[in-house]
Amino acid sequence: MTTASASATVSSGHLRGTTADGVARFLGVPYAAAPFGALRFAEPRPHAGWDGDRDATHNGATAPQNPYGGGLERLLPTVRISGDEILTANIWAPAERIDGGAPVLVWIHGGSLSHGSNALPMYDGARFARDGIVFVALNYRLGVEGFTVLDDAPANLGLADVAHGLQWVHDEIAAFGGDPARITVAGQSAGGALVSALLGHPTARHLMRRAVLQSAPLGAADRDKAGRLTRLIASRLGIGTTRAEFAGQGRETLLAALRAVTGKATPLAGGPGFDLVVDEGTVPAPPVDALSRGTANGVELLIGTTRDEHRLWMVPTGLADRIGRIHLTLARLKAGVSRRVVSRYQANRRGSKPSDVLGAVVIDMLLRRPLVRVADARSRRGATTWVYEFTWPSPVDGLGAAHGVELGFVFDLLDVPDYRAMNGPDAPQALANEMHGVWVSFVRGDDPGWPAWDERRQVRIFGPEPGRVEPLPRADEIDVWDR
Repeated sequence: MTTASASATVSSGHLRGTTADGVARFLGVPYAAAPFGALRFAEPRPHAGWDGDRDATHNGATAPQNPYGGGLERLLPTVRISGDEILTANIWAPAERIDGGAPVLVWIHGGSLSHGSNALPMYDGARFARDGIVFVALNYRLGVEGFTVLDDAPANLGLADVAHGLQWVHDEIAAFGGDPARITVAGQSAGGALVSALLGHPTARHLMRRAVLQSAPLGAADRDKAGRLTRLIASRLGIGTTRAEFAGQGRETLLAALRAVTGKATPLAGGPGFDLVVDEGTVPAPPVDALSRGTANGVELLIGTTRDEHRLWMVPTGLADRIGRIHLTLARLKAGVSRRVVSRYQANRRGSKPSDVLGAVVIDMLLRRPLVRVADARSRRGATTWVYEFTWPSPVDGLGAAHGVELGFVFDLLDVPDYRAMNGPDAPQALANEMHGVWVSFVRGDDPGWPAWDERRQVRIFGPEPGRVEPLPRADEIDVWDR
């Protein structure tokens, strides 16, 4: 592969990247000032710029974060790159400019608002650029730096970073051959939650034409509930919950305190975690409510889940074998779920482990029910929504179609080691061609290839059988909640 130099000029200065195989790459490009020092726990600010060429051939610094643990580290990698300038964009663009500008896909990574970065090889956007799309992956503040709830600091700072980054993309993407009028924003898991919040954000929602929500929670918590983890960290360190007291702690000190108070908490095992906060300036209402009421009706949505979301947290951690019927009953009572609801899930899963029943119930509470509510409400209002479900079963440790298994297919990167660890060496390239092709078509502004959601509730199934479309799978489980 022959690599040559590439250049671009943005408002902050000149960039020197690389080009190879028809794709130009610009890595570690700052879209905001470093959020440390006087700017720690403050709203993102514009970058002051630089003189001369800035080297954009390497990934920038990553947000402070702990690696995954409890068995998840075998499947979910962590990259840590030191430095202060963590608010960066990685850009992959067609080396040959497209008349009128190429469509743009902005990617927001997942990771429970605590993990992840655009430096992970699994988020390489070269395949999208090969297909004529300018692909941008944004970093944002994570965990304590981005989602603590302090007495005198703005809420949802990580979301504010993403909104600032999206504005930067809109203003600067023409320098990379992109069309600012054709921006699609996509995210998976917590990244999808951030995208859903952008759709209701007072200043960000007008910047996107389409959006993709992959396995995205659509909720937000009140300030008291969302601040629980902040109070636990403060208590652990013997400090108050003010900006000055948190800013007086080193990054590693805060990460150590976070590890100590969260333990083995996961979205399914429970325990404290970070949440988006209902906040007038950033999240005026939980996204499920805002989208159902008509916010972002003018933005076309592609939204979906994987069939076995829960198995990512059940299988590697060993929970799948430790959860029994008593745990299922206790969890039902704690969550206020009726016996009738659980009985329906059990009837549909005769012979399954209690962990699979519990996992399906929890995932429907967090993901599928809000998805269906939004799709139904948008359909009644004339807004366009396409819904999918991913069902290809990974053979690795019995993961099945677990949370995140679809990513290697969307990115068409099944050969990347991180995806091989999750999907095995023989994941079907034909399915990657199919799924990646749908995402490309959607970003280009085309019909993705199946009926938009209406009273028929048609869902595209990405699984062993190509091109399958059917009514909402397991609709009886979704509907039983409201009887």
